[in-house]
Amino acid sequence: MSTKPSSIITASKIDELPNIPLSYSVANSQTSASQLIYTLFPEWAPERGGRGLKFVRFTDGITNTLLKCIHNPPQGISSSEVRRIEDGESVLLRAYGRDTGILIDRERECASHLLLSRFNLAPELLARFANGLLYRYVPGRVCSVQELADPAISRAVATRLGEWHGVLPTSTTPPPSPASSSSASSGEPDVTLWTVLQKWISAIPSDTDEEKARKESLQEEYEKLLTSIDEGGYGLKGLDGGVGLVMGHCDLLSGNVIIPPQEGGLSGSHDVVREVHFIDYEYSTPCERAFELANHFSEWGGFECDYSRLPTRSVRREFISTYLSSFELHRSGATAATISAGQIDDLMNEVELFRGIPGFYWGVWALIQATISQIDFDYASYANVRLAEYWAWKETFEERAVSTPREQRWSQE
Repeated sequence: MSTKPSSIITASKIDELPNIPLSYSVANSQTSASQLIYTLFPEWAPERGGRGLKFVRFTDGITNTLLKCIHNPPQGISSSEVRRIEDGESVLLRAYGRDTGILIDRERECASHLLLSRFNLAPELLARFANGLLYRYVPGRVCSVQELADPAISRAVATRLGEWHGVLPTSTTPPPSPASSSSASSGEPDVTLWTVLQKWISAIPSDTDEEKARKESLQEEYEKLLTSIDEGGYGLKGLDGGVGLVMGHCDLLSGNVIIPPQEGGLSGSHDVVREVHFIDYEYSTPCERAFELANHFSEWGGFECDYSRLPTRSVRREFISTYLSSFELHRSGATAATISAGQIDDLMNEVELFRGIPGFYWGVWALIQATISQIDFDYASYANVRLAEYWAWKETFEERAVSTPREQRWSQE
């Protein structure tokens, strides 16, 4: 009999989650956050004998507001005891950016978070509120872009990612064909990376002739990609190693990697890093594992898209070797896994073929953010940079040219 947690997350399970009928306000941050926390934990309020709250604002994301809400520790205790209490009695408040529901299915996000919690891959989800979520704090610090290349941290990320893909259940339904992708009569397809991308393309503004032409061009490229998967164009057919789709994080940038406290303190050598945690699951969806890996590697360049930081071929091979070992261990439940050079070669080749898809995916995303976001970030320029990655990738297959800094970096040993 299987000992794995149930993989069924029903609407009733989501409905059982406390739903606080209040909103977080950026303009009235501490007051609105306090109201949310005291609704969930009334005993923390000073008028109920609690010690009150303090807040730490995180700024690593570019779409959401993230606050660490700390139940003040009692006075007269040691600094180590303060840290222990703060870590144990803190809640993360994540408030959604304006109009991000266009990009993100919040019901599915809740379901994904609940599922991950059942497999001990996410902190406990405590409550929903009108424009966000409350969940347990994960002790540790956010990984920096530079640290993604640190061998110890890279191994830990690969190991955790292999666990995600190895244990989490997901649909293996393939992406829709171009003919059915927009057909209402065919019914709702299973959600995958590809159905999400189609939804985003449909949401791109087309008010001007220029916007309309761009949207039509991106739709055409999307359909070519689906045809390529069906028919083998660009070598994309059947790229799953017999695994099928995996439940991907799909946004594995440095800011979503948490390095837990290490023995000897957080400032110790990275060599002691044995594990990491992943946070923020709003983009989590079934996808090809080659996309997940290619997307993570692209995030080594950060929001600045510094291609000189991307992992070279030998570094990618080491990461994939560690990932496959972890994946096979967690998928089979065995105590050891032997990975062949052929398995590594196959997945390396798959990632090579998918390396342009993240640029297309996040380029489309950024085009929408450019019209809805109030955050001080140049999404329009970011969209152009990411989409250029896709066109350069396509060029390498159609003309066998390696003409951009990104493609040159990818080809290095």
